[in-house]
Amino acid sequence: MAQRKTFLLRLEPATHEALQAWADSELRSLNGQIEYLLRQALREAGRLPAPGSGVQPEHREESKEE
Repeated sequence: MAQRKTFLLRLEPATHEALQAWADSELRSLNGQIEYLLRQALREAGRLPAPGSGVQPEHREESKEE
């Protein structure tokens, strides 16, 4: 398994409580739930390939109107 990075995340109490309740309902730790949601958002944004695909993530830039 790859080395994991550690960092501090500050959350508003209501956000923390909502995430903890969601994690509990899906039988995950709070950390596991946050990682799951981040990976899901990255995949949907095209910034993280599907596991085992061997494909590099696509970097989408926002179109800028002049």
